[in-house]
Amino acid sequence: MKALKNLFNLLIVMTATTILTFCSSPVESGEQNPANSDDLLYSMLDQTALEDLSAGEKDGLIFMREEEKLARDVYIVLYEKWNRRVFNNISQSEQRHTNAVLYLINRYGINDPVSDDGVGVFTNPDLQNLYNQLTDQGTASLEEALKVGAAIEEIDILDLDKQLNEVIDNEDIKIVYENLRNGSYNHLRAFVRNLSAIGVNYSQQYLPKDEFDKIINGSNTHGNG
Repeated sequence: MKALKNLFNLLIVMTATTILTFCSSPVESGEQNPANSDDLLYSMLDQTALEDLSAGEKDGLIFMREEEKLARDVYIVLYEKWNRRVFNNISQSEQRHTNAVLYLINRYGINDPVSDDGVGVFTNPDLQNLYNQLTDQGTASLEEALKVGAAIEEIDILDLDKQLNEVIDNEDIKIVYENLRNGSYNHLRAFVRNLSAIGVNYSQQYLPKDEFDKIINGSNTHGNG
């Protein structure tokens, strides 16, 4: 029975990864329907066992809900300022990221930290300060805006790495976080390409250089955005 359960969980992970391939990305053709893909994802998550939630997993979900919202909000502001499609595309992807975390929050009966979904409003004071800092930096010039986007994705990857490597045990959370991380890989590549297009050779700000180089030299990965 244990072997069958492990096989079932593996099939869920594989299927969910395939589903998330069709979610919005800065390089997609736009032929797929992200809403339908999200519905399929949530259906698959509901088929995983609802396990006990550790304190670390709970804290991580609360933080990631607002961190993904921060990315969305900053990109909304930068798109309004610079009218670059990369910000609009990725802000829509980040909306699905924060929605996916919210789905888990609701599934586990956690109070949603986003009491006000308005742009630039956060419960976590550190994220509020970071949002203020990044929007100030990103509105100074297009180059700084694209560097802000790359920095956000680097920070997101580091936070997801920490959760996956040190905290997460529950399969449904692992499915979502792994795919959000894959989405951040794609986003980081998109910002680096956009910087290159305006003559800027971007160097990593937060990730170790070997990890950054591996991501940038890789191809787009399956993920939620």
